[in-house]
Amino acid sequence: MIRSFNGKTPKIAASAFISETAYIIGDVEIGENSSIWPGAVIRGDMGKITIGDNTAIEDNCVIHSGSPKVPWFQDVTIGSNVVFGHGAISNGKSIGNYVLVGIGAKILHDVEIGDYAILAAGCIATEKMIIPEKSFVVGVPGKIKGQISEAQMWWSENSPKIYVETAQAYKKEKGLDSRGRLSDG
Repeated sequence: MIRSFNGKTPKIAASAFISETAYIIGDVEIGENSSIWPGAVIRGDMGKITIGDNTAIEDNCVIHSGSPKVPWFQDVTIGSNVVFGHGAISNGKSIGNYVLVGIGAKILHDVEIGDYAILAAGCIATEKMIIPEKSFVVGVPGKIKGQISEAQMWWSENSPKIYVETAQAYKKEKGLDSRGRLSDG
């Protein structure tokens, strides 16, 4: 479901894939070839959410722009070529390009994540955490365990491509239009 809130309507690139069971509300922008999968919730009701190109928000993820409590009322920026694993949750402030967010990872308020960083499955990036580029973060609370490996870099660069291809195949197979809705033809 795509709906307006408080006079703001989501802006979704024509090439993006939006599952018919995703929920996108308010001040949200979704870039070219990005994909929003079943059960994902993107709530731009307390600030703007910008999602770059070629970014995949997998099944049952939640992206929220903050809470009504000052100072957490903030916009959220997610870069291009990012993959959010199944069930990941984010209230983070900024997420760079080519970032991998593991299955079930949580990104709390005011977190900043640099390009090519990887958050392991189940990791919690705590409030105001700054994660430099190419960092590998694990645990609860999340700790930087060093730089990503060459193999991990490959996943950062290639996972988004796989999702772009998969999303386009879904659109073609299901006869869906660019918004993930059944087409007339």
